[in-house]
Amino acid sequence: MKKKCISILFAFVFAFLTIGGGVYAFTNSLTEAEAAYAALTSSQTRTVQTKLKRWGYYTGTVDGIYGNLTRKAVRYFQQKNGLAVDGIVGPKTAAALGMTLSKDDNSTSNNDLYLLAKCVYAEARGESYTGQVAVASVVLNRVKSSSFPNSVAGVIYQAGAFSVVSDGQINLEPNQTAYNAARDALNGWDPTYGALFYYNAKTATNKWIYSKKTTVTIGNHVFAV
Repeated sequence: MKKKCISILFAFVFAFLTIGGGVYAFTNSLTEAEAAYAALTSSQTRTVQTKLKRWGYYTGTVDGIYGNLTRKAVRYFQQKNGLAVDGIVGPKTAAALGMTLSKDDNSTSNNDLYLLAKCVYAEARGESYTGQVAVASVVLNRVKSSSFPNSVAGVIYQAGAFSVVSDGQINLEPNQTAYNAARDALNGWDPTYGALFYYNAKTATNKWIYSKKTTVTIGNHVFAV
């Protein structure tokens, strides 16, 4: 009888952990969806922020960035209006906001801004503002180059490209300065003069990087092509 009870208890625990793993996987998936901002453009995000601010749901800045404050405001709005509370402006939430989202409205621009800001914050949060824009510029220069992946996500997550991806720092939430630097780079400011690489001369151990032509040094980073 005792062994039977232990077996039942073990089966229950296993089932709980299995279900828990499923819930955890779903939660992670939802977080990724939230981070993608339901593919809202910056203009659409500003519209959402403006409406929610006018109605008392949002207290932040109307800046076109779908960050934590905006996501919380959307969740609050959804809760108060009987919608699925997921922090995502999908078709039903958009309709409740008086907005129409068509397929043509979708854009990866917000997602690129967010991911680029995360890279800037992880790689260069101790650098000057120009140095942070420079790091973002290297990512964008790689996107344009035929020698690298042709998307912001592809460049950042390319195997071995950025140590902050390996050590998990890429998952840190960026601050406003990182967002601003990423946006300035996306808008065309490139203080690196087309650099595809950068390194810290004090810590770099790979001799290969020293063979690259230096374009400029900003703070602790040497930028090169």
